[in-house]
Amino acid sequence: MAMSSGGNSGGPMSEINVTPLVDVMLVLLIIFMITAPLMSHKVQIDLPKANPNVKDDTPVEPMDLAVKPDGTYFLNDNEVSEAELKAQFAVAAAKSPQPELQIRADRTTEYKVVKKILGDAKDAGMVHVGFMSTGKE
Repeated sequence: MAMSSGGNSGGPMSEINVTPLVDVMLVLLIIFMITAPLMSHKVQIDLPKANPNVKDDTPVEPMDLAVKPDGTYFLNDNEVSEAELKAQFAVAAAKSPQPELQIRADRTTEYKVVKKILGDAKDAGMVHVGFMSTGKE
């Protein structure tokens, strides 16, 4: 503890030493003075304004693909061939926003059939794919 050089030589000093506080504040002041000009951009760009009142809530109808164990495909409850399915994937991939492909495969369907569907969807550019289940065992 620092001792007072005043009249009471045996007691502790009751004054606060503010020198370290001033040092820290001066360093922070210098840092802010250096970095503040860097925060302003020299190149001015007229950015578009977002309108939060305009909402694009048009629901996108998902593509429901049912796969039977024998490998037959039903897109939105209509039987389709593999070529028709690939064409539908290409059409859906070009839409904006892109619909989600929801795959419902039978429990006994071989994985290679589902893998082929996923590969075809990826090749067409589909990015939203989901698997449907009953949730029961």
